[in-house]
Amino acid sequence: MSQYDFDLFVIGAGSGGVRASRMAAGLGARVAMCEDRYMGGTCVNVGCVPKKLYSYAAHYGHDFHDAAGFGWELEQPRFNWATLRDNKKSEISRLNGIYRNMLGNAGVELIDGRGSLVDEHTVRVGDKTYTSERILVATGGWPFIPDIPGRELAVSSNEIFDLERFPQRIVIVGGGYIAVEFASIFAGLGAETHLLYRGELFLRGFDQEIREYVATEMAKKGVRLHFNTDVTELSQTSLGIQVSTGNGPALHADQVLYATGRVANTQGLGLEAAGVALDNKGAIKVNNQFQTSVPSIYALGDVIDRVQLTPVALAEGTFLAHHLYGEGRPEPDYDNIPTAVFCHPNIGTVGLSEEQARERYGNIKVFRSEFRPLRHTLSGSDERCLMKLIVDSATDKVVGVHMAGAEAGEIIQGIGIALKAGATKAVFDATMGIHPTAAEEFVTMRTPAR
Repeated sequence: MSQYDFDLFVIGAGSGGVRASRMAAGLGARVAMCEDRYMGGTCVNVGCVPKKLYSYAAHYGHDFHDAAGFGWELEQPRFNWATLRDNKKSEISRLNGIYRNMLGNAGVELIDGRGSLVDEHTVRVGDKTYTSERILVATGGWPFIPDIPGRELAVSSNEIFDLERFPQRIVIVGGGYIAVEFASIFAGLGAETHLLYRGELFLRGFDQEIREYVATEMAKKGVRLHFNTDVTELSQTSLGIQVSTGNGPALHADQVLYATGRVANTQGLGLEAAGVALDNKGAIKVNNQFQTSVPSIYALGDVIDRVQLTPVALAEGTFLAHHLYGEGRPEPDYDNIPTAVFCHPNIGTVGLSEEQARERYGNIKVFRSEFRPLRHTLSGSDERCLMKLIVDSATDKVVGVHMAGAEAGEIIQGIGIALKAGATKAVFDATMGIHPTAAEEFVTMRTPAR
């Protein structure tokens, strides 16, 4: 008989925590989980799922316009924010229920409330304490809004989905993928949209040519881009929320969204009392087996700030469950993780950027194709598509693939398999294309651009 109430106690019901708890229970462990907000974590509730739904909604705005060239005669469409918002709420509620049932069916004991560490084997939830041989912290991340005057007038990505009224004018502050995605969403839904970023160009870390290309395409679609612009103050005026900057006239908006990054959600967890070490950004330090400085306590997902992506948290949860209670699995491989940015047009990327490849390999070949998609020969839209293959000259191995265009995420998922398998440019060349598609360009580029 174990001296503990549980074999594994999981704090946080996001993607990584749910995956680890379900799989551990399936492998015979006695598992409990606590959650004080919503089942499914950031991704399901205030992240990738609602964001993609809103992105679909924004695309319809473009599609109605494009349909005219194909013979569709439409009355002027009208957008109803409340319908989108409330339908989204219903879908998220359905998913919450699925997660709850999934955990119950797996044999995980679900405890409602916020958990905190008492010691290396004890968790407090409300006025009760539970003991466990091992504890997993999977509390995810939390939006960061800098401490500027008037910050209370801004909302984060947590609140933006559920605004009472649709903002006819919105200012979005930030240069990461969340900021860029919401800029495309609100512009597509019809808002006057300004994106402010303190750097020279958004999406730092992505391929430079893709960044420049997407900036041009987003501007075509009505997003007003303000680079090298730092917000100094927010204030309420008769014209709306005034956004003051260090360079240039102030902007006025009905809503200001701050998307300036996310930090590890570690506040109030009792980590310090339990002796769990944090890094200089406040994220939990772990080894390659996701073990913290306290041997019985583990952490994974966004709270360790390694790679903030849902599929990564799922992979980490799968590994940990099998590492602790199964026959083991290889440690997660963080190379060649396919990534998408659901701006308009979409970005899909896997592997190294051109800049990274030049630094690592020196001699590379860059294959590039830019074109107007077949659809837009009739739609009248001037949207274009850019695709890149980056090849190590010494081995012919494809080390990076990048796309800016419709359905880039869907296309790059398949390309990601090829890179994971170590495909060479010769393999791409030997693969038959599907015609007519945009994706076939990836197997028909023959002459290096540089």
